[in-house]
Amino acid sequence: MKRLLGVALGILTAIGGFVDIGDLVTNAVVGSRFGLSLVWVVVVGVVGICLFANMSGRVAAASGRATFEVIRERLGPRAGLANLAASFLINLMTVTAEIGGVALALQLASSVYYLLWIPVAAFAVWLVIWRVRFSIMENVTGLLGLTLIVFAVALFLLKPDWGALAGQLTPAVPDQETVWTYSYYAIALFGAAMTPYEVFFFSSGAVEEGWTVKDLLQERINVLVGFPLGGLLSVAIAACAAVVLLPAGISVTSLSQVVMPVAEGAGKVGLALVLVGIVAATFGAALETTLSSGYTLAQFFGWSWGKFRRPAEAARFHLSMIVCLLVGIAVLATGVDPVLVTEYSVVFSAIALPLTYLPILIVANDPQYMREHVNGRTVNVLGVVYLVIILVASLAAIPLMIVTGAGS
Repeated sequence: MKRLLGVALGILTAIGGFVDIGDLVTNAVVGSRFGLSLVWVVVVGVVGICLFANMSGRVAAASGRATFEVIRERLGPRAGLANLAASFLINLMTVTAEIGGVALALQLASSVYYLLWIPVAAFAVWLVIWRVRFSIMENVTGLLGLTLIVFAVALFLLKPDWGALAGQLTPAVPDQETVWTYSYYAIALFGAAMTPYEVFFFSSGAVEEGWTVKDLLQERINVLVGFPLGGLLSVAIAACAAVVLLPAGISVTSLSQVVMPVAEGAGKVGLALVLVGIVAATFGAALETTLSSGYTLAQFFGWSWGKFRRPAEAARFHLSMIVCLLVGIAVLATGVDPVLVTEYSVVFSAIALPLTYLPILIVANDPQYMREHVNGRTVNVLGVVYLVIILVASLAAIPLMIVTGAGS
């Protein structure tokens, strides 16, 4: 039972990485424009994040320290600073988008304008981080986010032509699209799956829970259950859009259009469940990214950190997260679209991927920290293959954004 509950860390991390506000919209956009022809990217992304999250969690369990802290010590302050600058900027953008995402979800549920919900959402995130224990936070938020399985249920209730739907799985550029927009969304989906904050949150969460080498089995269960589950949820969202929105020629521009297939397939009960799931997933992602911002800053500068410590004992850690939330509120107060912020953060995360995953591969092979738990040969080969993929995605992201007008 303890191991079963421990999977919640992986579920929370996966839902925050795969099913936040930007991914909800992006997967629906992809499904409504490309059908299921980009599902292969989700599969590649799931395998990649499982590979590197497992390394990151193993580093934390073997060394008793968070991965970012080990990277800073092993590679020195310059490499650590480059890693920090890239990951923190993306974290800050994503924190902003997730606060806005919670507000958009609450607007959908209450019809109260989303800007009025933004300070409420930010205050709730701060309150949970300040007062709620890590284990309770991860269990409640992660498990509530599982109500997004209603997308998969709605897909079956829609009774699609399964043969035709399976036929869309073949990678192909639809007639009305270009190879450039197809490639742009492929990189966006890959960047969303491999977002840097996921591995830093996962390893820091392992330290919060006090994992040791005795918990390596639990760590693998977290990875192999949580992240594939997040990937399946993202595929279900795209499939619902492919069944309902693609034939109708509906272009997704808002959260209300994302839930249309669920309302059509599962009725009011399904709509209620998906709203609960969206609020839980976006709120969980807001917690995750806010904590990741505090984790990376504190671990780089050597501050006391962690929810296992009282706020007075980790004052700079908590203060840095408050500042991040205030910055997010200030940006959203300008009226910028939260969905747009997240879509840009996903693409920029692809640019930062080499700075995140190369250092993880290096420290996961260092016997000084890992002892006998260093990477095996197969893991290293896969890691190098993924670093090549990551480098290609990183170099192509900005040119494709310019050429396609951010996928428009």
